[in-house]
Amino acid sequence: MIEKINQYKGIVLAGGEGTRLHPLTKVISKQLLPVYDMPMIFYPLKTLIKAGIKEILLITTEKQQNNYMNLLGKGEDFGIAIDYIVQNKPDGIAQAFDISREWLSTSPCVLILGDNLFLGGNVSELLVASMNKNRGSTIFGYKVKDSSRYGVVTLDKNNQVIGIEEKPKIPKSNWAVTGLYVYDNNVIDYVKDLKPSKRGELEITDLNNIYIKKNELDINFIDENSYWLDAGTKDSLLEASIIVENLKKKNIDLF
Repeated sequence: MIEKINQYKGIVLAGGEGTRLHPLTKVISKQLLPVYDMPMIFYPLKTLIKAGIKEILLITTEKQQNNYMNLLGKGEDFGIAIDYIVQNKPDGIAQAFDISREWLSTSPCVLILGDNLFLGGNVSELLVASMNKNRGSTIFGYKVKDSSRYGVVTLDKNNQVIGIEEKPKIPKSNWAVTGLYVYDNNVIDYVKDLKPSKRGELEITDLNNIYIKKNELDINFIDENSYWLDAGTKDSLLEASIIVENLKKKNIDLF
């Protein structure tokens, strides 16, 4: 079990311009903005670290890369190894696997979005279990009120994923796909088969649907004691800080 976890590498995608947060992000990456008492980037990093991942690749823009390197160095303060690579243009989440192909080599991986925060509850434990059991791809579902804003999973009677729709007008469930994904090494080959969507991006939903067609995708459901936040808007950024403050005051582990 431990040996399988040690095979995994982690990728944190922290590119883009953060336009939804302007003017906050006119000169600094959104993932470097504070969430209560830590830069936002610390949260996805610590989620991976608590799950036992020791090698992490941080994908950033060229303009912001030095800021991340000044903050995080090579990962010595975290007891891990951090490498850096530039995403010249944000052409979709799945592009991360094209960019990281050589770095991944033959390793399976965990991808986490740099503005996705998983707080409280058991997400790191779920991640460990997912890496041990992964048979292709594993996604993490979170129950939301307005699922039409997200990638939404369609489940069969056994709670197995039979499809994922991106921002459907009429959602078939209230389970949203979060920004945390586990993949085997085949991901670097499957991503080659993706075509840009109507918005010109390589969609992570299209990549996950490849795994679904091969019957190689599982889902883990994040429990109600956890929080998942996409901190890419002003409202969610503020909400994240309030949640972190409340959890710390109650002495509840963030990760």
